[in-house]
Amino acid sequence: MSITIELPDEIAQQLETAWGNVSRRALEVLAVEGYRSGDLSAGQVAELLGLSAWETEKFLKKREADLHYSPEDLRHDLQTQERLLNK
Repeated sequence: MSITIELPDEIAQQLETAWGNVSRRALEVLAVEGYRSGDLSAGQVAELLGLSAWETEKFLKKREADLHYSPEDLRHDLQTQERLLNK
């Protein structure tokens, strides 16, 4: 899907001066908001922005969009670790 945003020339120029690539910045904002709302996973953010898992984690942390990690996720990870260590 392609999305077009119409900006007045003066605002577009101001944003380009401040941000550089306005299109990329808009995509990043969309990805962060999608992640914060729970509508996108970290993997989907990585795919959308062309980042590795580590780059995505760093990207989201820098934007204070903390990793979605519930107590249930922790329990699951601890059970997996216990199972692997007991082999």
